[in-house]
Amino acid sequence: MKILIKNIKGLAGVESDTLREARCGKEMDKLTIISDAYLITNGGKIEDFGPMNAMPNGQYDMVVDADERFVLPSFCDSHTHLVYAGSREIEYMDKIRGLSYEEIAQRGGGILNSVERLRQASETELYEAAMERLNEIIMYGTGAVEIKSGYGLSLESELKMLRVIRKLRENSPLEIKATFLPAHAVPKEYAGRADDYVDYIIKDMLPEVAREKLADFVDVFCDRGFFTTEQTERILFAALGFGLRGKMHANELDMSGGVQVGVKYNALSVDHLEFVGAKEIKALMTSQTMPTILPGAAFFLNMKLSPAREMIQYGLPVAMASDFNPGSSPSGNMQLILSMACVNYRLTPAEAINATTLNTAYAMGISQTHGSIAIGKVANFYITKPIPSIEYIPYYYGTNKVERVFLKGTEYKGMT
Repeated sequence: MKILIKNIKGLAGVESDTLREARCGKEMDKLTIISDAYLITNGGKIEDFGPMNAMPNGQYDMVVDADERFVLPSFCDSHTHLVYAGSREIEYMDKIRGLSYEEIAQRGGGILNSVERLRQASETELYEAAMERLNEIIMYGTGAVEIKSGYGLSLESELKMLRVIRKLRENSPLEIKATFLPAHAVPKEYAGRADDYVDYIIKDMLPEVAREKLADFVDVFCDRGFFTTEQTERILFAALGFGLRGKMHANELDMSGGVQVGVKYNALSVDHLEFVGAKEIKALMTSQTMPTILPGAAFFLNMKLSPAREMIQYGLPVAMASDFNPGSSPSGNMQLILSMACVNYRLTPAEAINATTLNTAYAMGISQTHGSIAIGKVANFYITKPIPSIEYIPYYYGTNKVERVFLKGTEYKGMT
């Protein structure tokens, strides 16, 4: 199907180099916008774009007039836990009363609360609920998403989650990456025996996940009160033996050493990063690991903010994802993440857009096909409602500025 989008007020996120993997440092503030533009897609890929006065003649299956509207590459949300059973609003009340994340976990809440619920849920229940969440994030402009397991914490339940993710990937127009997160917490049956649980992950869980080819990556929660650097290294080393690259939950609660371990094992991303200092920045500067901040979690838990500006000033790239999950960030709205990036972390709108598109695409391993408007890339983009400027998108927070969504060159009109 060949589609023409014409009279675009501003075509944003344009790249002439389709091989650009990420934007780093000062480059993050560069966002190419073509005014009064056209965009042509064909067969699910971007075929051509440019100013209207250079638009070629042709025959099209669909023509869209985007007068007074902007077109942007779809968000890539590189960190979510959106396959889960039930909400956790009771813990929300505990947070309001002043209990910390760790105190809630010690009372049987937190991740272990979600584990208990997920183990009781069927694959059908999990799939149907997750499909509704996928529909929601698509309508807010997300075109690619990474989904983690980690609420099973047993072979049977982790496989159940990963099979649900596989089914979502088969039936959703979104680009979906699956991450195996067995070390999200120590399950109750292994309380006080974290090393034994790590043995179980390595000897029983990893081989089966690899055999069924259910995961693209492996993740570990390396932080105070969860998994140590030594335990994390064991899991990441074993995962590499199965061809699974690491991703990390790191430095959310303390200077855990997780960033350095992630860099040592060439993790694709290290995520959260509320606690980042000179040693962490130095390690990241010599790596191919994407620092990924999760503004929704820091906001919801009222935590200190990651030093995004400092990392950018040192020349690092920064990605920002939603951390969509039932306990610490119950929203997958990447437009809200865009606003938080600007207001809370002092990124410019250009930096924030790059942080939620091209750089998050890198954090998913798909930046050569997603995350920007470039010839040959997948035609994942959205058309805004009539708005005055790009800056208006993060500025006018709380409402959906997306009018139409195109995924793989086809307009998405919601669940059928």
